[in-house]
Amino acid sequence: MSDGEAFGPNRALKLVKAMVSESFPRAGAAQVRPNLAIASESGLPRTLTGQISCIVCAYNEEERIGAILEAVDRHPALLEVIVVNDGSTDATAAMLARYPQIKLISYSPNRGKTYALSRGIALARGEYLMMLDADLAGVRAADIQALADPVLDGWAQASISLRANSLALYRAVGLDFVSGERVIPTRLGREAIAEMQRLPRWGGEAFLNELITRDRLSIAVVDWPGVFNIRKFHKVGRWRGMAEELKMTFDALKVLSPIGVVRQNLALLSLIRRQPAPAGQVEMSWTRSLNRRRRTSQ
Repeated sequence: MSDGEAFGPNRALKLVKAMVSESFPRAGAAQVRPNLAIASESGLPRTLTGQISCIVCAYNEEERIGAILEAVDRHPALLEVIVVNDGSTDATAAMLARYPQIKLISYSPNRGKTYALSRGIALARGEYLMMLDADLAGVRAADIQALADPVLDGWAQASISLRANSLALYRAVGLDFVSGERVIPTRLGREAIAEMQRLPRWGGEAFLNELITRDRLSIAVVDWPGVFNIRKFHKVGRWRGMAEELKMTFDALKVLSPIGVVRQNLALLSLIRRQPAPAGQVEMSWTRSLNRRRRTSQ
């Protein structure tokens, strides 16, 4: 590469990848937790009892929320599903009425995702929280299982999804720092409810990342190769969508400074579990976990 070459996106990506590889030699794709739920369809045991409270925050998602509800409804890894209807003015409430077993929190007016998350956390009874966006496409029950597996199996203390359309930079370094799909210990969210209710509308992920790095929780990155989150410009049009995406970025910067973002991202990368267990060990671990849960339920 010549010194006179323009510093474009491709060169920036190469430099970031080189920086991460030097600081964290195994922080890239090799660290990503394989989708064990998909593998389990070929013979690995499945989780029988749930310890996870699943929280889905929704605002005007009538056209999209059905996919996520079908994936989580009566899922064996989940203790409960809590949907927070954050002041929707469309037919989201009518969609939710089709799932009477799902716990529903509704209020008006719209308060933003971070506040909605805090309301769901306050109601949760599980040992862990699974937080999911309502606008996912291609998500299946197997993907939900894959996100739960590392935590339920004791392989990691938290898990974060890496979606098919995560930014190229995130996929290059092996972690989507702002992913809305993650599993964390409930106590981590519960202690922060009051503070979350004072945060900007879109500051929740950056704030939760701070708690994860503060407590040095080990992280499993779970590859979701068939799952996409629907961008805002597809929902509300190009210009309004771009404005909302910028607002999300500025809200995150109200929680962390630009230097703080870099520091947090490097700290998160250092917490990723380095290598998944070999397939044989995974199956043995699953078997032990399954037998333990059976004994507990008897």
